[in-house]
Amino acid sequence: MKLNRLWPLCGLLAGAWLLPACHQYSTEQLVTTDAVEAAAEPASTATPDVATNAADTAPQSRENYAVVHENPFLEARRNPLSTFAIDVDRASYSNVRRFLTQDRQLPPPDAVRLEELINYFPYSYPQPTTGPASLNAEVATCPWNPAHQLVLVGVQGRQVATENLPPANLVFLLDVSGSMADPDKLPLLKESLRELVQKALRPQDYVSIVVYAGAAGLVLPPTPGTEADTILEALDELEAGGSTAGGEGLRLAYQVARQHFRVGGNNRIILATDGDFNVGEQSDADMERLVTQERESGVFLSVLGFGSGNLQDSRMELLADKGNGNYAYLDNLGEARRVLVAQFGGTLFTLAKDVKVQVEFNPARVQQYRLLGYENRLLATQDFNDDRKDAGELGAGQQVTALYEIVPTGAPAAATSSTDPLKYQTMAPARFAESTELLTVKLRYQEPQGSASRLLTLPVRGSRFDEPIAQASENLRFAAAVAQFGLLLRQSQHRGTASWESTAALARSAPDPDGTRAEFRELVQQAAALSSEVAVER
Repeated sequence: MKLNRLWPLCGLLAGAWLLPACHQYSTEQLVTTDAVEAAAEPASTATPDVATNAADTAPQSRENYAVVHENPFLEARRNPLSTFAIDVDRASYSNVRRFLTQDRQLPPPDAVRLEELINYFPYSYPQPTTGPASLNAEVATCPWNPAHQLVLVGVQGRQVATENLPPANLVFLLDVSGSMADPDKLPLLKESLRELVQKALRPQDYVSIVVYAGAAGLVLPPTPGTEADTILEALDELEAGGSTAGGEGLRLAYQVARQHFRVGGNNRIILATDGDFNVGEQSDADMERLVTQERESGVFLSVLGFGSGNLQDSRMELLADKGNGNYAYLDNLGEARRVLVAQFGGTLFTLAKDVKVQVEFNPARVQQYRLLGYENRLLATQDFNDDRKDAGELGAGQQVTALYEIVPTGAPAAATSSTDPLKYQTMAPARFAESTELLTVKLRYQEPQGSASRLLTLPVRGSRFDEPIAQASENLRFAAAVAQFGLLLRQSQHRGTASWESTAALARSAPDPDGTRAEFRELVQQAAALSSEVAVER
């Protein structure tokens, strides 16, 4: 197939290169890396060796991150239900890795999302016997506060062999604006998609390519996997320049995906960008309205983030969230292979949509609890049973892990917002006073093209409150180490006795099935060294 179709678009994009860039961004509920210290929570004085953000010593950055207000401890008697949408994004971990290894600085606290750090790693959960997912749970002593317990809730999506996945209608929506010229942006993007085309694309899959700079255009009409050379040739021709009409690109990509919609197939847009939109729709509210409207067509949107210096992380996370997709940040070619090849099914095939978790705590056994992470995924109690409420998506073979720190009854209470004791509230029923049940986990999900949800339920018992973390499963030990790492990076007021040394020791106690945990241990050492350097400078 000839690439003569590129030439009409070349004129359109070349004209766009001459336009001046107008860099204006919505800053509501955002934090930039040169202002993170003002937004960070006050540091506790309990632990001296905590991470202090070093972004103020780096060149000025225009990276944007949504402000994260850490979940507080809640009283189980007043707030017995905790409800959230699942999150399979892993972008925060690879972005933190970029800060530590490439930029040689500690990440801004709001770039650290605990759930994405924890969910980056594989855990040993059993495959579901029926349906798309299984529920798992475990309890042990909290390593950074031995008077508390740590509860792990794990969701395992059903593995589906690549050859059994439905055919894909993929639209690559590629940002070729001037901001993508850096080596870690468009060049890495092209190499990443080359990996997908050469190693994961199947004959029954079709790929279209839409690009945008000052305007948007179709570079490659739907092309089957049997014509991989044609797809690769179209990718190789792309160059960066001009302003960024991201909204126009999204509209065209959805139009192409709808026109070639495959009933029963995987219809998905893969947006690859740094998120730096500056022509047409620019605000997060504009993008949210557009994607929320378009997702009703059954086309999913996944986002691949690239680059540094102007990374619009908050926008890309929002687009993937509202587009019923997932968000990954590719800091190197190895991460691209992991996301687009090794995890092809999970990244690009939705097993269940609008997946929600609700945990009910037994106030006879649990005095207080705190959900670690998922701050931007919290749902109202009534949303759990509302099938119209949008939630998270679970891909083939994907896992979701959530941790709760709980304060058992009789233990000293954690600090909470100050309110007077309630006078008329019903006490816990006597029949639960002697129960070994700590909590009950419920999960709701819908089929990818369905509208009615299904329910899974798992009671969690804890006959012993003194189960040491060293005797917990490797799942809980390693997840706890990653959570502790995130608490230190965030300078969390809830980090208790956490230290870099104890984090490294806890991580070493768990086996390393795929090599990612060895890398994590190196990141802990890197963060500890950078934290020490900052402490000396100050």
